[in-house]
Amino acid sequence: MDGVKKVLKKNSMLFVLLIVAVFFGWKTEGVLFDSQNVTNLIAQNGHVVILAVGMLMCILTGGNIDLSVGSIVAFIGAVAGKLMVTYKMNFVPVIAICLVLGVLIGMWQGFWIAYIRIPSFIVTLAGMLLWRGISLIILDGLTISPFPDEFKVIFNSYIPNPFGGSINIMCMLIAIIVCLFYLFISVKGRRDRKKQGYTVENPVPAFMRAAVTCLVVLLVAFRMAQFQGLSSILVILAVVVGIYTYYTSKTVGGRYLYAVGGNEKAAKMSGVNTNRVLFLAFTNMAFLSAVAALVCVARFNSAAPAAGKNYEMDAIASCYIGGASAYGGTGTVMGAVIGAIFMGLLNNGMSIMGVDSNWQQAIKGLVLLGAVAFDVISNRKKG
Repeated sequence: MDGVKKVLKKNSMLFVLLIVAVFFGWKTEGVLFDSQNVTNLIAQNGHVVILAVGMLMCILTGGNIDLSVGSIVAFIGAVAGKLMVTYKMNFVPVIAICLVLGVLIGMWQGFWIAYIRIPSFIVTLAGMLLWRGISLIILDGLTISPFPDEFKVIFNSYIPNPFGGSINIMCMLIAIIVCLFYLFISVKGRRDRKKQGYTVENPVPAFMRAAVTCLVVLLVAFRMAQFQGLSSILVILAVVVGIYTYYTSKTVGGRYLYAVGGNEKAAKMSGVNTNRVLFLAFTNMAFLSAVAALVCVARFNSAAPAAGKNYEMDAIASCYIGGASAYGGTGTVMGAVIGAIFMGLLNNGMSIMGVDSNWQQAIKGLVLLGAVAFDVISNRKKG
C-alpha cells in the first residue's frame, strides 16, 4: 500500500494529465483525440514547451522568473520579419542573427540580475516593456507577412514516409525506436544506481510507469500516423527536451542549478560560482525565447506587434503545474513538459467544448493557484 502511495505521489501530475485527457476526450466525443487535432495540439503548444524548459532553469535558481519572454518573442519575430520579408535576406543568416540576438539579450538581462543583483522580477519587467516597445518601433505597429516557404518548411513540414499507405509507417517505426531507447536508458540507469550502492525503486512501479509511458507514446504516434506523420516541430521539441534533460540530470552545470536554488549561500561556500549560474540561466532563457520566436513566426506566417502576449504566463504556469517549487531547487524538465501539455490540453479541450474565453482564463488561474498552493503546503509539512 505504501508503495502504491509513493508511486501516486511521485507521478501525480502524470496521472492528473491522463485523467484530464480522458475527461476532455469524453466531453468532446473523441474530437480531442482526432488525428489532425493531435498534430495541431503539438504545433500550437510547441513554443510553450520550449519556453517552459528555459523558464525551469530560472526557477530552479531560487524561484526566479523571467517576465520578458513574450516580448522577446515579439522582438525576435519582428527582426526576422523585417530581414526576411522586407529586406529579402536569406533565411539561414537571419536564423543565426536571431539566435545571437537572443543570447545578447539574455546576457544583458543576466548581467543586471547576477552581478548587480537587481531582482529578476524588476529586470525582466523592464525587459518586457523594452523589447515590446522596440518590436512596435521595428514593425511600425503593422503585421509583416508572408515568410519564405523555405523558412516555413523547417518548422511546419513532416518527416517523409517512403513506405506509402494510409498509415505513416515511418512515424510508427520512429516511435518504436524511441520507446526501446527509453526502456534501455531506464534499465541501464537502474543497474548503474545498484552498482554504485544507491537505493533503487521497486521494479513493479518502475515497470508500470515505463509501460504507461511507452503506451502513450505509441498511441500518440499512431494518431499522428493516421494524419501526416511525424512533424518537424515535434523533432525540434524532442531535441530541446533531450538536451536539457541530460544537462539538468547528468552534468555538473545542471546540478549547480539545483544547488543554488536549494541554498545559494551554501553553494557559494562550496565553491560554486553562483553569479555565473544565474547569468547563464537567464542567458539561456532568452536564447530559447529566440528559438520559440522562430517557431511562432513560421507557424503564423507573420510577425505581429502583439505576438508573444501572455507567453511568459503560460511558461511559468507550466513549470509550477509540472512540479517546480516556487522556492527553487526542485523541478524536472519532463515535469515542465507535462505541465505545458496539461495547459495545452486545457486550452484545446475547453475551446472544442465552446467554453467562453473569459472562463478559460479564470480556470487556468485557479489551476495555477492550486499547483503553487500544493507546493507551499507540502514544503510546510516537510518543515
